[in-house]
Amino acid sequence: MSFLRLSFCSAFTLSSLGLAFHRVHLVSALLCLESMMLSMYIALSTWPIENQTPSSSLTPILMLTFSACEAGTGLAMLVASTRTHGSDHLQNLNLLQC
Repeated sequence: MSFLRLSFCSAFTLSSLGLAFHRVHLVSALLCLESMMLSMYIALSTWPIENQTPSSSLTPILMLTFSACEAGTGLAMLVASTRTHGSDHLQNLNLLQC
């Protein structure tokens, strides 16, 4: 395994562990999701270069588009939950009370 692939795998693993264990604020959960998407985007972008294939795939651009949509939706949820509940703590958000 190359150093580049190891660094992307470790970045994805660390961000998923951060999402699993540090779920106090909605902002930290959104940052972990964004870092997961960023590591996947960079890995998909450098994969053809690493394999020495001349194909330019549309997959990284689609991944970046979905990542931007996910970020916009997450920030809208953050603003809405902060306005209604007064904070962005995930323990205050309960779907049964909505």
